[in-house]
Amino acid sequence: MSSDHVTHIPAPEGVVPGNGYTHVVTGTGRFVAISGQIALDADGVLVGEGDPLAQARQIFRNLEHCLTAAGATFADVVKLTYFVTDIAHLPAIRTARDEHVDTRNPPASSAVQVSALVHPDLLLEIEAFAIARP
Repeated sequence: MSSDHVTHIPAPEGVVPGNGYTHVVTGTGRFVAISGQIALDADGVLVGEGDPLAQARQIFRNLEHCLTAAGATFADVVKLTYFVTDIAHLPAIRTARDEHVDTRNPPASSAVQVSALVHPDLLLEIEAFAIARP
């Protein structure tokens, strides 16, 4: 799942290595920004009410569809941002993420706990940045 136009720098000098993320990712190509995805299927139905893993898996499926539309893959993803209503959902997110990304070269990541998302049954939202081939 690695890409020859994306370079990972897991731990720059003077920065402690991350656990499950890369500190710096650079690349050359077309910049792709994907809006925060939520756990709605193609019909707009919530997937996984009360289940962070089911919601994360649906979100990663949505991200995959968005990447495909942009001519990109998860190998091109350089940054993921997780918005969670409870930081305890991060292990579920990591499980779903690891089904899609190269865990030896994971993207840069940030996680933010928020008080609410756009709908009360949503537990998480994930946005992505990618660098697709030119």
